[in-house]
Amino acid sequence: GMFVLGLPYAILHGGYLGLFLIIFAAVVCCYTGKILIACLYEENEDGEIVRVRDSYVDIANACCAPRFPTLGGRVVNVAQIIELVMTCILYVVVSGNLMYNSFPNLPVSQKSWSIIATAVLLPCAFLKNLKAVSKFSLLCTLAHFVINILVIAYCLSRARDWAWDKVKFYIDVKKFPISIGIIVFSYTSQIFLPSLEGNMQNPKEFHCMMNWTHIAACILKGLFALVAYLTWADETKEVITDNLPSTIRAVVNIFLVAKALLSYPLPFFAAVEVLERSLFQDGNRAFFPNCYGGDGRLKSWGLTLRCALVVFTLLMAIYVPHFALLMGLTGSLTGAGLCFLLPSLFHLKLLWRKLLWHHVFFDVAIFVIGGICSVSGFIHSLEGLIEAFRTNAED
Repeated sequence: GMFVLGLPYAILHGGYLGLFLIIFAAVVCCYTGKILIACLYEENEDGEIVRVRDSYVDIANACCAPRFPTLGGRVVNVAQIIELVMTCILYVVVSGNLMYNSFPNLPVSQKSWSIIATAVLLPCAFLKNLKAVSKFSLLCTLAHFVINILVIAYCLSRARDWAWDKVKFYIDVKKFPISIGIIVFSYTSQIFLPSLEGNMQNPKEFHCMMNWTHIAACILKGLFALVAYLTWADETKEVITDNLPSTIRAVVNIFLVAKALLSYPLPFFAAVEVLERSLFQDGNRAFFPNCYGGDGRLKSWGLTLRCALVVFTLLMAIYVPHFALLMGLTGSLTGAGLCFLLPSLFHLKLLWRKLLWHHVFFDVAIFVIGGICSVSGFIHSLEGLIEAFRTNAED
């Protein structure tokens, strides 16, 4: 995701510990993704493992039953919607900001660029399934590879000047919690995993897919972060593309905009799916009538609601001040909760009798570490938000 471009900044404040954290986060996120999917399955009377749940919400409801059969699902729904919608808003903000900085001489404001980006994103309202979304994700991956190649190629051209002596074992205590957030959120994908596993042609390959994707991500992210930091050392900025010369930066920013626009459909589709399930398709407990007709087609008013959600992300991107700090605040709560705290807690609750001692140890350790990271990130983001309001600064 877009957070990868901030990984060199994490090395700036964490040194070799930052590199270790990139590896550690990959291992933990891979593990929590697997145990989350394990919670979807149970053993039937014949001893066969069958899928009895379809979503993160079903897992949460199963953990809270029988006393509070819907409480867990509602908590997860709220957390998922906040996380997904805020991610969509971030992509709109990034698109407007990058286009404005790439073409400062054009008489187009940042808000106008955001409106143009949103107009391009309106067709997302017509997305029907994850297969269509995966095509955008593939193009997004290709755009990201181009960005990485351009940045790494420039860094390699300056390999003789690499500052190896600047990579140390100390950490910046005040700023390292921000680095933790950057690294952790560059791996988070648990929200999408139940739907992804359910749409796989061969779900038995899920564990293999998780292993190889996280290994590849860990290697690529670690190399990218280290090479970029060695090139600019103490001058490394929060987003590494800001360190590039102006000519290369303009080209990279265009690819970044393309990546942001292609990244938008996945969290948008996931947010729509969560909203439709919780408000329109939850059987007799649904608050509103079904968005789909008997033939499976999306009703006109359902399409209107989807378009309204796209417009809502635009309005939030334009009018909500201090967005980056708000994103960090909500991310520290919902991101850490959905990716660390809840999967380990649900795993202990639903599969307690079948867990070996080391599984219990891992789950408890992840819950404790995730809680510390969540609280630390929340406090630092809240302090930054208060300071920003006091000084009337803009993100």
